[in-house]
Amino acid sequence: MNRSTLSSCAALALALLAPAGQATAATQQAQASTAVMVQGFHWNSANATSPNWYNVLQGKAGELGTMGFTHVWLPPPTDASSTQGYLPRQLNVLNSRYGSETDLKNAITAFTNAGLKSVADVVINHRVGTTGWYDFTNPAWGTYAVAAGDECNCSTGAADTGDSYGAARDIDHTNTVVQTDLKNWLSTRLKGVGFSGIRYDYSKGYGASYAKLYHDAMAPDFCVGEIWTDLNYANVDAHRQLLVNWVDGTQGTCGVFDFTTKGLLNQALAYNEYGRLKDSTGKPAGGIGWWAQKMVTFVDNHDTGPSESCGNGQNHWPVPCDKVMQGYAYVLTHPGIPSVYYAHIFDWGLKAPIKALMDVRKAQGLTSTSTVAIQRAENGLYAAIINGNTAMKIGATAWDPGTGWTLAASGSGYSVWTKGTTGGGGGTCTEVPVTFSIANANTTFGQDLYVVGNQTKLGNWAPANSFKLTIQGTGANATWSGTVNLSPSTAIQYKFIKYNVSTGAVVWESNAPTTSGNREATTAACGSSTTLNGGNFRF
Repeated sequence: MNRSTLSSCAALALALLAPAGQATAATQQAQASTAVMVQGFHWNSANATSPNWYNVLQGKAGELGTMGFTHVWLPPPTDASSTQGYLPRQLNVLNSRYGSETDLKNAITAFTNAGLKSVADVVINHRVGTTGWYDFTNPAWGTYAVAAGDECNCSTGAADTGDSYGAARDIDHTNTVVQTDLKNWLSTRLKGVGFSGIRYDYSKGYGASYAKLYHDAMAPDFCVGEIWTDLNYANVDAHRQLLVNWVDGTQGTCGVFDFTTKGLLNQALAYNEYGRLKDSTGKPAGGIGWWAQKMVTFVDNHDTGPSESCGNGQNHWPVPCDKVMQGYAYVLTHPGIPSVYYAHIFDWGLKAPIKALMDVRKAQGLTSTSTVAIQRAENGLYAAIINGNTAMKIGATAWDPGTGWTLAASGSGYSVWTKGTTGGGGGTCTEVPVTFSIANANTTFGQDLYVVGNQTKLGNWAPANSFKLTIQGTGANATWSGTVNLSPSTAIQYKFIKYNVSTGAVVWESNAPTTSGNREATTAACGSSTTLNGGNFRF
């Protein structure tokens, strides 16, 4: 299904054709998420010995918690034949070049105590044998586990369900023994040491339906796949369609890294082509412009960028080293779930400016589904207003949002302004961001979802003046969400309605179990935000 030409109404009509009973998506991918993830390693991290990398991370847990991170992506946890862990050998052995199983548990405990949930780097597309090419142990598999056509010429398995991988044996995910062992590994072994999230490595190597199968077994809080393919800058929509296709293949249970946004940032920052960040419909041109709720954005990671300093590490697809903070000014203010690279914080000395941007994101209530109004997108300048309360610009050309805004963060080539809050420190303000979210409204063609209530910006109970939400993807579990600025510390009453603007037809929710019969809440105090996840529409 092509998200670039699909209107929200048509999307919902098609949603009615989706199968019922789909599994619940990972929590962060199923809501207007406030999560911010840190990738807790770089390409050379496995070389640390005294202390080992898990010990290093354990010592950084409190610091990362104070910065405001909610999740940490840890490196592959299993025994492997490669230093970095991406050629897994004995899956059930959790001793690696990063440290022992005990060290891993201690690091995860430290992160838990600091308020961060741990995301496992799950490498299941391929595997190597214990002493040879395919003598698999822990768990033990025969050649039936190797997909047909593998270069080992040993396979007795079925055809591969994705792209091949030459450095190890491609696994046959159609095999029920393989499926059972991987489900047990995720739900018992990894979950048992404290992992609550999944990062799928090389997700294009096997069918997305299997990612859902394993997701369902673990029931993670966070789920994201790596679909990294070549980006043709003359056909960007084809690239982001691949991302959306994979999410659809998981039935919306998992998100995906927004490699389209990553590639567009590379081009914009390297060649001054900031106009690439806006698509033909006026929306962000990456995956976040089509299905922001399911996108995990980033500037660089262990593969795409350098490690401890500019020039070392993988460097397969880096942003210019002197433009890294421009990249963060974009991803930390825009929708999607941002991922921040450990090396940038602790090796590149960017902790303070990154934290300043994270503070803005938190104080302004920016989420994975925030709205973006692009003001300028041209050579030398990209400027946008997010959720109506955060303005930003990157590029050398001067721009500012006008009166009534306060500069909250800035550096070489970027500036971020706020209004409506005090930037996170409390005090006085006139408005705070309130995010409304609801699923399973069963909307038909022509209907959209609105919030109507006892506030002026919610229409004062008049549907014609109510606040319109935005659909996040498609499917039976499609969610509608949106953020509006309301008075702080204020008791509000509201309902969700299905409203057809052209005909004026309104479908109201039935009464809530409150004295008023309306949904009720109190908005946050200054310097904070409110997220109201409405669950399902009340018929």
